[in-house]
Amino acid sequence: MTTQQRAVEPDETGTLRREDGVRIGWEVFGSGSTTILLMPTWTIVHSRFWKAQIPYLARHFRVVTFDGRGNGRSDRPVGAAAYRDEEHAVDALAVLQATGTSTSVVVALSAGVSWSLHLAAAHPDRVEGIVAIGSSCDLGLNRLGRRPTPWEKELKSHDGWAKYNRHYWLHGGYDDFVHFFFAQLFSEPHSTKQVEDGVGWALETTPRVLTDATAARKGADGVEVVPIEDVCARVRCPVLFVHGTEDGISPPAVAERLAELTGGDLLLLEGSGHGPMARDPVKVNHVIREFAQRVGGDLTAGGEPAAYPGRSANHTTWRRAANRPKRALYLSSPIGLGHARRDLAVADELRKRHPDLEIEWLAQHPVTAVLERAGERVHPASRWLLSESRHIEHEAGEHDLHAFQALRRMDEVLVNNFMVFDDVVRDEHFDLVVGDEAWDVDYFLHENPELKRFPFVWMTDFVGFLPMPDGGAAEAALTADYNAEMLEQRARHRWVRDRSVFVGSPEDVVPDSFGPGLPGIREWTRENFDFAGYVTGFDPAAVADRGRLRHELGYAADAPVCVVTVGGSGVGEPLLRRVLDAVPIARRQVDGLRFLVVAGPRIDPRSLPRRRGVTVRGLVPDLFRHLAAADLAVVQGGLTTCMELTASRTPFVYVPLRHHFEQGFHVRHRLERYRAGHHLPYEQASDPDALAGAIVASLGREVDYRPVEGDGAARAADLIAGLL
Repeated sequence: MTTQQRAVEPDETGTLRREDGVRIGWEVFGSGSTTILLMPTWTIVHSRFWKAQIPYLARHFRVVTFDGRGNGRSDRPVGAAAYRDEEHAVDALAVLQATGTSTSVVVALSAGVSWSLHLAAAHPDRVEGIVAIGSSCDLGLNRLGRRPTPWEKELKSHDGWAKYNRHYWLHGGYDDFVHFFFAQLFSEPHSTKQVEDGVGWALETTPRVLTDATAARKGADGVEVVPIEDVCARVRCPVLFVHGTEDGISPPAVAERLAELTGGDLLLLEGSGHGPMARDPVKVNHVIREFAQRVGGDLTAGGEPAAYPGRSANHTTWRRAANRPKRALYLSSPIGLGHARRDLAVADELRKRHPDLEIEWLAQHPVTAVLERAGERVHPASRWLLSESRHIEHEAGEHDLHAFQALRRMDEVLVNNFMVFDDVVRDEHFDLVVGDEAWDVDYFLHENPELKRFPFVWMTDFVGFLPMPDGGAAEAALTADYNAEMLEQRARHRWVRDRSVFVGSPEDVVPDSFGPGLPGIREWTRENFDFAGYVTGFDPAAVADRGRLRHELGYAADAPVCVVTVGGSGVGEPLLRRVLDAVPIARRQVDGLRFLVVAGPRIDPRSLPRRRGVTVRGLVPDLFRHLAAADLAVVQGGLTTCMELTASRTPFVYVPLRHHFEQGFHVRHRLERYRAGHHLPYEQASDPDALAGAIVASLGREVDYRPVEGDGAARAADLIAGLL
């Protein structure tokens, strides 16, 4: 299984040793006058459960985290006494001291709420306030939906909550329990990723550790528990209790009672479960930030226009609405540079319809390089976006990218990038937002529709996740669940998207189903999208004269040229190397054959082996012209490059990434409809003789491609322009 890459790395990391010999691992992110201490929770997980909060909060505050004893980078002491509430509170104090933190706003989940209250009661000068999420404290209240079962007694049956039993954990039932527990913790529909994360973290500790930690909380094994009521009586700082009304672990009555005991405030999240920090991260992030600004006295903790890099921190301007030019924020997907080219074409057409339109781009490298070369204005907040390309490269194997799973595991990156977007549109006025496969924005706007303050256009060139055959029933169920969530979002909040634009024609949509009991993808897309036709980003007529084009680019008229390119990420390096292995074989069969190998912006051309007859370049501006001039191209299965080749009527061999559902199904379906390209599985491309044979056989092949629409950008702009 691929290890999920962290979205951000800590600025400082360390380990302290308590007087009892227990080592505690801590981390610090960001800077600021206010520090937020993200407390650990029940030993079943470590501090990664805050992953959706850390990147956002660290842009506005200094953030300190540590792994609670029993999990993560901290020691796993033996015996219930080592896990008393007071020990956890002293661990927190030791972390504050080790990180040079005088005071902090403390944020806690579930069991961590008890430890935070202990810390505030014992050391009021170190805690400015507490955000207590999903409080789980022993107040003698009924837990609705949970039939009481003895935790310490050996049971004959372990159905339901009877799995919450020390003997079961210690004698083979731990795995079964953690799967059950996280399914209860995340009671919201479509929580497969959150459950998966929780189970994975739980398996990083042991049943014995969890048993000792639970015994301490329950006052078993000789541990004396201080009543939480007595602790609350000594808390003097502001406390905000946040609790889901559908919490399957701890009822809202717990938070209500704690609010009474501390004089704190209560925020109920209607429909949320026990883990809203993961399931409703946008709301929780906003709540934490607003509370920390209020109690920490830092009411300008980032996010305002003055905080954007390159803008004055002391000068802002407000303009009357009647005097404002039309402004659009354009979001262009960083996965594939072809998106940037087609988005520039649509933007140019929008300006023709609205000459006074100002467009700013919220984008990542390498898209920003394309935009800046075109003279576009990249919004300074773009520097806060976390790299999706970096995540994709981490997920990839040898010409193998499980795109669906990679997207699932990109969750913390997507949360952060939406929060950047949300800061921008909250602090600035835009008359229009266009998102070209900006998955984060589309998803979280549907999850938080109250944040929509602008007309929103969604653009995409495929619809529907599809399972890979070797994923079996489990992957089929996951893709269907993700599809079902999207369908439900659209049915409930259709107004979030003012326009849904499909970059293509209805026949380009695959004829598959979203999943068992769900509608057909093509039928649903017809009903819910407008169709712009394909947007090439260039005029095919401008590259139709191949002879003239070759002369302009410096290619000899009588020497065959093969262009090899793998897009804007580093995922395609294995294919480049396979082609370079095949070059000598192909050149022995074709006199004068030359290759242009385009490494792109994220592969160092110097890292590739040198071959006679091969020119290796990095990022090539106007690559479409080289593709149009070539006698052949060898490419991955990315849609934009393949459709550029189709539009310019260039023969090409495409090698889809393995396990990439979009390239393997959606793109291949479209190319077959256009009668374009020669599909070559990577297993065959890995054989130098087979790949060289495919190159030689395809050179200068006569093509019979279906014509590609030349007015897609104009049609897309017509669909969008009416919203301005």
